[in-house]
Amino acid sequence: LGHSERRHVLDETDAIINKKVHSALKGGLTVVLCVGELLSEREAGNTEKVLDTQMEGGLLNVSEADAANVVIAYEPVWAIGTGVTASPEQAESAHEHLRKWLAVRYNAAVAENMQILYGGSVKADNAETLLGQPNVDGALVGGASLKAASFVPIIDAARKLVK
Repeated sequence: LGHSERRHVLDETDAIINKKVHSALKGGLTVVLCVGELLSEREAGNTEKVLDTQMEGGLLNVSEADAANVVIAYEPVWAIGTGVTASPEQAESAHEHLRKWLAVRYNAAVAENMQILYGGSVKADNAETLLGQPNVDGALVGGASLKAASFVPIIDAARKLVK
């Protein structure tokens, strides 16, 4: 929920996304809440502000118990389908910020247990470096997941890190 295309093409607001989050949780589904900034927002130094706003809006009135059924996907809009990927440092910084936000909003246990995925031009040649960051718990793979030849090396990179 909250994928950038729905936010920016279909004008889905945080309020609409929050209603969908509550509906999905009520229906017993696991929610994947996508958050991420535009290139102009990153260049203006507003990444954390944008993430805070999207997290606050998307998780409004979501209880600690329900938060256990939420996964966050950080998808910098400027890196989705563009071939441009956040550097490992940029990804880690955003993920660390999101984890700290969760600790303040909920508590340290929720922050530690919540999975925060990176999505944004994840490919075989960058998967291991991105997935190796301390606060990156996995990847939300887009186009590279459409063909086994490009997806299997991403899976292999993740498996290498789990050992």
